[in-house]
Amino acid sequence: MSESKTKTELLRQIGIVTAISCSVGSMIGSGIFKKPGIMATQLGSPELLVLVWIVTGLMTLFGALSIAEIAGMIHEPGGQYIYFNKSYNDFIGFLYGWAVFAVIQTGSIASMAYVFSDSLGYFINFPRFDSSIESFTIHLPFIGAITPLKFIGLKLCTIGLILFLTAVNYIGVKFGSIVQVTFTSLKIFAIVAIVVLAIFLGHGNIDHFYKSADLSSLGNTSIFLGFIMAMSGAFWAYDGWINVTYLAGEVKNPQKNLPRALFLAVVIVMAVYILVNLAYIYIIPVDEMAMKYKQAELTGGSYLVATDVASSFWEGMGGTIIAAAIMLSTFGAVNGTIMMSARVHFAMSKEGLFFKGLKNVHPKFNTPANSLLVQGLWASIMVFSGTFDQLTDMIIFVSWIFYGTAAFGVFMLRKRWPDRYRPYKVWGYPVVPLLFVLFSFLYVVFTLYSDVLNFVEGKSPLINSIMGVILVGLGIPGYVFWKRRKNNS
Repeated sequence: MSESKTKTELLRQIGIVTAISCSVGSMIGSGIFKKPGIMATQLGSPELLVLVWIVTGLMTLFGALSIAEIAGMIHEPGGQYIYFNKSYNDFIGFLYGWAVFAVIQTGSIASMAYVFSDSLGYFINFPRFDSSIESFTIHLPFIGAITPLKFIGLKLCTIGLILFLTAVNYIGVKFGSIVQVTFTSLKIFAIVAIVVLAIFLGHGNIDHFYKSADLSSLGNTSIFLGFIMAMSGAFWAYDGWINVTYLAGEVKNPQKNLPRALFLAVVIVMAVYILVNLAYIYIIPVDEMAMKYKQAELTGGSYLVATDVASSFWEGMGGTIIAAAIMLSTFGAVNGTIMMSARVHFAMSKEGLFFKGLKNVHPKFNTPANSLLVQGLWASIMVFSGTFDQLTDMIIFVSWIFYGTAAFGVFMLRKRWPDRYRPYKVWGYPVVPLLFVLFSFLYVVFTLYSDVLNFVEGKSPLINSIMGVILVGLGIPGYVFWKRRKNNS
């Protein structure tokens, strides 16, 4: 291979096992440990808690089946960003790519790394500023307020992890892939072990699955809105399923391997999540989950259902086991997200619609080195923007706007390219992609409504969805600038 080609192109070095590991590893992070407690307060029912994981899993699978058709046809670096360019135009593609950079993936990196550090805090005490300094607040008009200096030690540890894993992926996709496969395998083993030990040694009760729902935990919120709010938590746990498409330019035999990786990864994660939640409920009644979560919230602490579950089969060690499991899980998730997401900014730069230097491939490591560095720096800044729940709610809202738009691209490309060879055609067309598009639209509308309602009622300091939309909108002047420069070159 010539030196010039090495400098301008990525290499196809990723097989099907690594592709699935990247996708599964990006999905299974902190959500399955962090979200069930708050979801219990929103639902108050074991049946609804299991149902929300099934519904969100099926919707995610419908999305994966839809996007898989496009992934089978288009195999350029940048994946979903390129799909938008082909399905619609470069403006929609740019908005998605900018959203990935400004909110979706950098926010995911920041929030998952934050959870890693939070779990590390179980073993060590992070330094903190005095309360007078921590209370420093930045007010954002029409959005709310953020406190960037709160938990400063935890945040600096978070940034350290982001920069370390950025360096790991900077020095080679093979090295990053080895880390990803290793940690994905370890995290699945750890989660399955927790489920098996809880069921056989945890002294649970099958009656927990039939106990009447305690709807008082919902307060003034309707069951429907409670379900919508709980879906945000579940969708966060499933999020990352689309990331493997970003590696389209580096996957071997992408026509077959990308659709397979999308489908198999979602099925694997869905099975794991349902099993985990069944184990949770078997050990801890949903009403008790909700009560303990609320008590922890009032005292400024955090409650993890998984800790009580682990304590049921290893008394006194529950916190240690789960803290270690979360660190293992989020380490792999952060690594996979860093590795895959940088390919979007790389592709945007190659298209002439982002900073010029990000299209460069490292001559020795064959990685999008500059793209990785810029992504790592912005994700580090995002760490100061809010708490874990604020970040995840903002990310999921913005993500689902684009997920629905992406799935509608199946219809656009069927019309635009009716005769183009499709190695995979979406199962259940047109029902499956249409259901996914309609669901995405309704989910976004009701999430916005519930966010505004929570802000008005004082339950949230930020309107997270609006903050996400504003961050995406800030990219429009950039599009005008880069588009004009491209046309004049």
